[in-house]
Formats: sequence, structure tokens, C-alpha cells
Amino acid sequence: MIRTIEDFPKPGISFKDITTLLKDKDAFHAAIEQIATRFEGKQIDIVTGPEARGYIFASALAYRLGAGFVPVRKPGKLPYKTRRISYALEYGEDALEVHEDAYHPGQRVLVVDDLLATGGTIRATIDLVESFGAQVEGVAFMIELSFLDGRKRLANYDVLSLIQY
Repeated sequence: MIRTIEDFPKPGISFKDITTLLKDKDAFHAAIEQIATRFEGKQIDIVTGPEARGYIFASALAYRLGAGFVPVRKPGKLPYKTRRISYALEYGEDALEVHEDAYHPGQRVLVVDDLLATGGTIRATIDLVESFGAQVEGVAFMIELSFLDGRKRLANYDVLSLIQY
């Protein structure tokens, strides 16, 4: 159900396109159910995910788990006071933000994104969640690019990826 597009967005990259899975109601439903089944016993309060594709899976999982949804955004996109975390990229730096009232100490949070590559964005998301005193109960992905070893950055967490390349 995942389409591979060669040389996108630049030569040498094999882009994993999830839109083919999303448009198939049975496949999308099955993916959400598989992730939800893994985490439904953990009494998740909040499901959170970075923009943009993380929103798709995180919001559907929040609904399925009876939890709230918190979007993690690029700087300058949220209207209220924010908390920011900066993190290193291969060449440079990036940052993520959430509203300053996004999480509370002790809340049980599931962190979700579409893809685990090097783990930088999801590690920053986890660090942001934990800076509020919230507890990350698990981390879930639709796809994992295993050859990039991003899972090593998540060694202390319950990690689920449905598809590995």
C-alpha cells in the first residue's frame, strides 16, 4: 500500500508515499487499529505528532483511543504562548513548538509520526513532551527506515513501526 517514488525530493532518495495507504479506507483503518491495539491498555491521555503527516495518524489515533490530540508545529505557527525546542539536523538546526499549556505533569502521551528515519524530529518531540513532566508511553510510526538507525535514539521507549524498509 506504500508507493515508492525514486529521486524525490532529490536524486538518490526513495520517497515512501503514504497517500496510497491513506486513500484506501480498509488499509488506513487497519493501520490505525494495529497501532491502537498496541497502546490501548496504557490509558493514553494525549496523542501528539509533528506536522504535517504526523497529524494524520496522531489525530486518528487520539479519536480511536479516546484521548486528546496536541499538534507539534514549526516555529511561528501557533497563536498562543509556546514552548520551543531546537535540535540538530545533518546540516544546521531546526525547532519545534507547542502551546505552553499543551501537556501537564503526569499525563500519559503517545508520540506518533508517519516515518522514522534518523530519529531527530521524533527525539525532539519526545524531549519537548517530557519537558512538561508528561510521560511518554510509546512511540509509533507507519514506516521505519531501519538502515538509518533512528530507533537507537528511542532505546528507552516502547516503539512500534508497522512497516520496515
